[in-house]
Amino acid sequence: MDKPWFKPVLLGIALVSVACMAIITLVLTVAKHQTVDLPYSTQYGIVFDAGSTHTSLFLYQWPGNKENNTGIVSQKLTCDVKGDGISSYVTNPPAAGQSLKECLDVAMSVIPPSQQRTTPVYLGATAGMRLLMLENKTKADTILDEVTKAIRSYPFDFRGARILTGMEEGAYGWITINYLLEGFVKYTFDDRWVHPKSGKILGALDLGGASTQISFTPRDPVADPQSAFDLQLYGYRYQLYTYSYLCYGKDQALKMLQAHLLMAANRSSVVQHPCYHRNYILTLNLGDLYNSPCVVKPVPFDPALKVTFIGTGDSQLCLSLMTNIINLTDCFYPDCGFNGVYQPPVNGQFFAFSAYFYTFDFLGLAPRATLPHVLATIESYCNKTWNTLVLEYPNVKEKFLKDYCGSAHYIMTILLKGFKFTATWDQIYFQKQVADSDIGWTLGYMLNLTNLISSDLPLVVTGVQHSQWAAEVSFIVFVLFLSLLILIVLCVWGSKQ
Repeated sequence: MDKPWFKPVLLGIALVSVACMAIITLVLTVAKHQTVDLPYSTQYGIVFDAGSTHTSLFLYQWPGNKENNTGIVSQKLTCDVKGDGISSYVTNPPAAGQSLKECLDVAMSVIPPSQQRTTPVYLGATAGMRLLMLENKTKADTILDEVTKAIRSYPFDFRGARILTGMEEGAYGWITINYLLEGFVKYTFDDRWVHPKSGKILGALDLGGASTQISFTPRDPVADPQSAFDLQLYGYRYQLYTYSYLCYGKDQALKMLQAHLLMAANRSSVVQHPCYHRNYILTLNLGDLYNSPCVVKPVPFDPALKVTFIGTGDSQLCLSLMTNIINLTDCFYPDCGFNGVYQPPVNGQFFAFSAYFYTFDFLGLAPRATLPHVLATIESYCNKTWNTLVLEYPNVKEKFLKDYCGSAHYIMTILLKGFKFTATWDQIYFQKQVADSDIGWTLGYMLNLTNLISSDLPLVVTGVQHSQWAAEVSFIVFVLFLSLLILIVLCVWGSKQ
């Protein structure tokens, strides 16, 4: 039976289907599939600073994303290890590892359990272990093995215990200062990290117990390749002059001064010491005096013999004696520091930390003081009697109190006569922290090592992924095309009925 209305209806349905198919396809084609970043999870890293006189643990944290392959790192906490530096455990190496466990327990209590196994741990040993390595490599290796064993007993990602070179120690301290002061990267109000075009790059002065480092960017290229350190941070390259004077840290320098005074007194059992305060008396074994490769041992000598140093409190004589332990005359370059070491002229502002800061902070000279005020303050302190000092500073340990005079004069000698800061003294700042982070090499070390830690920022798609979206579009088009084909077949079949 003929149905005159059938053909127009089917044709209308077909047209509507085609139109719907076109509209749906167009919508799916132009639809924007935006991506979003998942929230950054905090990552952690631990660095042990195994110095010549003590060891400290530094716990750092940074977001899972990175800026130009360098993590935005901040200090979470510090923990001072009880006891002396690990190099002092030559007669009992297992105790060196045992000494670290209390601070490792502190870190365990802070880092979430789910992230402990991915938290890298590094131990860097500095001049104390460098000296021990020179003196007895076997003992130094044994101590490193013991601290490695102790750290590996914890569920962290241990990355190794090693002895840093002096150049590394200086360079990483320089990185720390300029990172904290936003010399490399700066956070803007529009939530971006940018390189500050006018950012100041500061120099670094580090005075430890067994070595001292100077690091800065000179005006001209470094003439001696052995003291040039090339770095790339946040997409920018820096050429750094850095040098480490092994044996010229505060403790080793004062030990060399004791040895000099003993030899000048013809190895008498009683020696006057102008850097010790009047009425102060110190007696020690020769074995303790000559227990360092920095001090030339007389041949022969009996380590059991004793020597007594009697303080005379002569500030000016103390200052003049400092030139006997550093060489200020031999220089085969246009410019030198001391001991004949090449050094370009100092450039820019400097931060002085570690023993520089502790000495000047005790004397009330930090963070800055005029040169006349510094000299007058040191003079006044050195000329005080020991009895007076004990009454004025009842809570300061004797081992520190007795050395501030000698330390201050040694600092002034290497800064003014060694590094040549006479005309630029007002460019030195004596600091311990910046932005709640300690100044030292450990943050720079961690900052550099974050290049090896992959970013944990995953990329997700709102809605569907592109491969899935393409499959869905193809399926819808196929279904609509199949529906249209069925309608056409029905139309043709109906016309024949």
